[in-house]
Amino acid sequence: MLWRGRRQSDNIEDDRSDSGGGGGLGGPGFQLPIGGGAGGGMSLSSIIILAVIALIAWGVFGINPLTLLNGGDLSGGGGQVTSNSPQGNGVGAPASDEMKQFVATVLADTEDTWTGIFKSQGLTYEDPKLVLFSGQIRSACGSASSAAGPFYCPNDRKVYLDMTFFQQLDQQFGASGEFARAYVIAHEVGHHVQNLTGILPKFNKIREGMNEADANKMSVRIELQADCFAGIWAHFTAQKGILEQGDMESALNAAKQIGDDTLQKRAQGYVVPESFNHGTSAQRQTWLARGYKSGKLTDCDTFNNPI
Repeated sequence: MLWRGRRQSDNIEDDRSDSGGGGGLGGPGFQLPIGGGAGGGMSLSSIIILAVIALIAWGVFGINPLTLLNGGDLSGGGGQVTSNSPQGNGVGAPASDEMKQFVATVLADTEDTWTGIFKSQGLTYEDPKLVLFSGQIRSACGSASSAAGPFYCPNDRKVYLDMTFFQQLDQQFGASGEFARAYVIAHEVGHHVQNLTGILPKFNKIREGMNEADANKMSVRIELQADCFAGIWAHFTAQKGILEQGDMESALNAAKQIGDDTLQKRAQGYVVPESFNHGTSAQRQTWLARGYKSGKLTDCDTFNNPI
């Protein structure tokens, strides 16, 4: 990925030296965890409205509360990913290290891409903040540890990232490569897009009272849409000539390695499909690739299409 020398976002909050323990803040929330045009089709707002209407007609709403507590992280819920992240290599240092510059550059590119897409629909994109932390962090959605993986909190519109997760991707999951790491960031930004367009607030309002099985099914559709949104970002990034040979393959491999079925097989030797809340490896790869291939929001409708 040819990221060096490109614009870096100013929306980075480096709290690595201040990260620590402590209780949760506030009530439950979605601790989850596009330049160029939309490529034709319906408007962004129309897609969101249709998605919500379809969900109401389906009669299945909400997000698994366990998923929320686990941060709706990219690596899958249910405690299947342990905090074996290797330390060192300067990743946790508060200095202006190269990895921080990489994160800031990727975030800037998501800002440019989504600003362009929103503008093409007559909407205004509001940049999220990205908080770097080490070990534990307090957010407006509560406290979380690095074991939860990267997550997005809609209450403060911030993405939270302990960069040791990148080492975990490489050394524990076998998902190496800079673009695999960029996919992690783009996925969480995808949740921010869902928040801005009203998807997450709607789910937060109506999720209460849903049984765990239905909540898990809905969570999968939420996560797969965020994967597809990450693919849309990759589509426009490729048009800028930033991607190198093998970059998209590394992102697709990351999606494979953090699928619910793959994680469960690795952790316990068998899978429990009813507990899936992020999607299988095949589903995650499919929706990431779909967004990348077309760059169209209409192709990211995980609510009205089979997944």
